[in-house]
Amino acid sequence: MKRKKSYQYRSQKKKGKALPITLTSLGVIVAGIIIWIGMNDWNLEKSYEKVEDAITLVIYKDDNKVEDETTEPTNPDENSDSEIIDENDKGEEPKDEVPEGETPEEEMPEKTPDKDNRKYIEGQELPKEPTYIKGILIANKQYPLPRTYAPGESKEARAAFNEMAAAAKLDGFELIAFSTYRSYDYQTGLYERYVERDGSAAADRYSARPGYSEHQTGLAFDIGEVDNEQYYASAKFGETDAGKWVAENAHLYGFIMRYPEGKEKITGYMHESWHFRYVGIEIAEEIYKQNISLEEYLGI
Repeated sequence: MKRKKSYQYRSQKKKGKALPITLTSLGVIVAGIIIWIGMNDWNLEKSYEKVEDAITLVIYKDDNKVEDETTEPTNPDENSDSEIIDENDKGEEPKDEVPEGETPEEEMPEKTPDKDNRKYIEGQELPKEPTYIKGILIANKQYPLPRTYAPGESKEARAAFNEMAAAAKLDGFELIAFSTYRSYDYQTGLYERYVERDGSAAADRYSARPGYSEHQTGLAFDIGEVDNEQYYASAKFGETDAGKWVAENAHLYGFIMRYPEGKEKITGYMHESWHFRYVGIEIAEEIYKQNISLEEYLGI
């Protein structure tokens, strides 16, 4: 019984000592907070910001830097410089209305040096003759076409597409070129409708101004799969088996994916998994092997 009493006495004694220590510590903390707020002109918000900055410095002092946050770009899907036409009306201008869809968000710029082809040369006059570089007809935001340039759909490109479509069919895919040649006047109406719907800044990422469209060359083919219209002019086409087949085999028939993923700063346009450009087999294979864009191949 004596031991038990002695134990209880010691426990009470310890508790008696702990209370003053706790109160003293709490007093020191409160005093510190009051002093800190006083040093910051009694401004609570300013005091909090300084504490937050100090914590951030401690977290990143080993790296000596704070990395920027980046956001993933949204899929462009139905926002595109593309219209659907019937394959039987080869060379005809498309008649469909502008596809509906959300305006794509701005993605972080690609870290490439020197040029930024996303920007037009404001005030630039359309040329009297089309521009050829290394023997290749070019149409982008830096190199427009004449207003009167109207070659229609390229017969050579159509023949190459038909050959590719025949090969794809053997592998179980029925391809269709739902949009090819477009005239200057048609592109004018198309672009103006996009601007009215989404604004010029957004429209310039996925639709060409009149005179600057690759479709006016007659060499651009927007490709999709028959009975899968929901993927026409959609980034999701590249995720389908048919889209993957085209991406892996188009160069064998002289086509390149004109706007590859991650090349917006170089090509001037967001990624379009359905938009292919005919350049001939030799050049297409070279571009495919190097995994580059047409601008990079031409050095522009």
